[in-house]
Amino acid sequence: MDKHSGAGFTRIINAFGWSMAGLKATMKHEKAFQQELGLCLVLAPLGLWLGETGVAKALLVGSLFLVLIVEILNSAIEAVVDRFGTEHHPLSGRAKDMGSAAVFLALANVALIWLLVLFF
Repeated sequence: MDKHSGAGFTRIINAFGWSMAGLKATMKHEKAFQQELGLCLVLAPLGLWLGETGVAKALLVGSLFLVLIVEILNSAIEAVVDRFGTEHHPLSGRAKDMGSAAVFLALANVALIWLLVLFF
């Protein structure tokens, strides 16, 4: 798969298209992303309503976007690992576990930020 990014404005258009293809693939194939997106669609408006300042709103909503970003990266790691085969290898397992840990920490970050912003 040879993608030539082009130059100038063409490069921006191509990059946008590839990003949309990645989002579409993630939405289609990744249940965890679908669940987290659903949570984001519920909590983001709540964060905008509950946040008293622009900074508070940015923290509440931004922490939710971070979960989606990390989930996409985790899914990419899993796809690359699975591309190389289904046999068990300690490094493959470690890579997948690390990606999962990153998602866990992003979710813990949401809980911490929401707790601190809304109650302290």
